Amino acid sequence: MKPVLAAAAAVFFTLASAHGSHSQEDLANPAEDWALYHMQEEHHISNFDPTSFFSLHDFNNDGVWTPDEVRGLYGLDDESLQSTPADTKDRVVLNVFKLFDATGSGMITRDQWLNGIRAGKKLPDSGLGPGHHGDDEYEYEIHHFEKYHDENTKEEDLVHPEDIEHFRKHDQMEDDAERVLKEQRQNIVEKNIPMKFRRQQQR
Repeated sequence: MKPVLAAAAAVFFTLASAHGSHSQEDLANPAEDWALYHMQEEHHISNFDPTSFFSLHDFNNDGVWTPDEVRGLYGLDDESLQSTPADTKDRVVLNVFKLFDATGSGMITRDQWLNGIRAGKKLPDSGLGPGHHGDDEYEYEIHHFEKYHDENTKEEDLVHPEDIEHFRKHDQMEDDAERVLKEQRQNIVEKNIPMKFRRQQQR
């Protein structure tokens, strides 16, 4: 493991104690209460407060949910759903707006959301998982490290397929950064020159 990865692992040891954990028995049934399931599984928060939930997923803090923010809430752009058809994802967003955007404005205001919840409406279960919308570090920590490792885990214990893949990405990112830096230091990056303008090698 490269030095930067060792540092990353140390961060996980620290973060692991910052969240609670839930056994499968504790988790809400997503078909019955997807919003609570999302909070438990994706945020490790055991309760559902409508106002806080809205604010947490109002990603640009402008007081409304847009279709893009609902996509983010449901994790529809996460790499785990890259093979899911676009129309399936669009339907997830449309179903939420049918429930909470009574005026058809294309936005869900905080008041519309709260009024809908008071009327007994709930976010529907898309059947596409808990809604992954964190970055790679967060998702790895929440969905793997906390479940299978703890503060006593050593680097040599990080041998699960998820560990190997996660740190492989780190290695790739580090290699890519080094390559870009090296190319930036060159006066001319040969591979960026169209073939027709490259100097022909002497035969």
